[in-house]
Amino acid sequence: MMDYPTIDPVAISLGPFQIHWYGLMYVIGFVAAWWLGHRRAERIGLTHDDIGDLIFYAAIGVVAGGRLGYALFYGMSQWLADPLWIFRIWDGGMSFHGGLIGVVLAALWFARKKRLAFLTLTDFVAPLVPIGLGAGRIGNFINGELPGRVTDLPWGMPFPGMGPEPRHPSSLYEALLEGAVLFVILWWVSARPRARGLLSGLFLLFYGVFRFAVEFVRLPDAHIGFIALGWVTMGMLLTLPMIATGIALIVWSRRQPTP
Repeated sequence: MMDYPTIDPVAISLGPFQIHWYGLMYVIGFVAAWWLGHRRAERIGLTHDDIGDLIFYAAIGVVAGGRLGYALFYGMSQWLADPLWIFRIWDGGMSFHGGLIGVVLAALWFARKKRLAFLTLTDFVAPLVPIGLGAGRIGNFINGELPGRVTDLPWGMPFPGMGPEPRHPSSLYEALLEGAVLFVILWWVSARPRARGLLSGLFLLFYGVFRFAVEFVRLPDAHIGFIALGWVTMGMLLTLPMIATGIALIVWSRRQPTP
């Protein structure tokens, strides 16, 4: 069993002004996406200024969609009890699936503005996303969020407020799979031109499979629990449409010409 590394969620404190690690992880994700996007902007005819605009709109989609999605999928009772809670993003509580919807809406608007095919843009964006996903999961771990189920594996650790039993560090599993592994896959595949829709499909498929797998060791939200069959979680349910859409896009892309 390993000890849980106690890290102050506040990274920097200057009087009443505080910067939380959770918020810094989002900044890391957006900066990484901006830098990677600059390296490949010319591939789809975007300028460096366009990349800045794209990241700005995507950031709004991530934060607004992620928070609203969490409130609707996981925290409706908390939102009703404390309406101002939805604005306290630094306390944690963001839904990937809600953030994904927010980014899709931002991408639709940006693609229309720049006269780009929507899937051309999402194929460009897909490899830019995983670093931010991984950083966000590290932020969850620092906050003591997303504890795993009890385990006897040597890297199990007791989570704050969860008793002495060692648990899977499920947020670190997600940081590795949805962050590092997914980035390597998408960046490698995107190194040369691919048929439209392939990268978007791979992103949805691999994220969905990784998230579905980790849900087996991640503790479901206490106020929701298992929603079917004694083992199906809300995360699994929300991930299934992603897997199906990813497979459909990959199959569809096989009939598209390679640029």
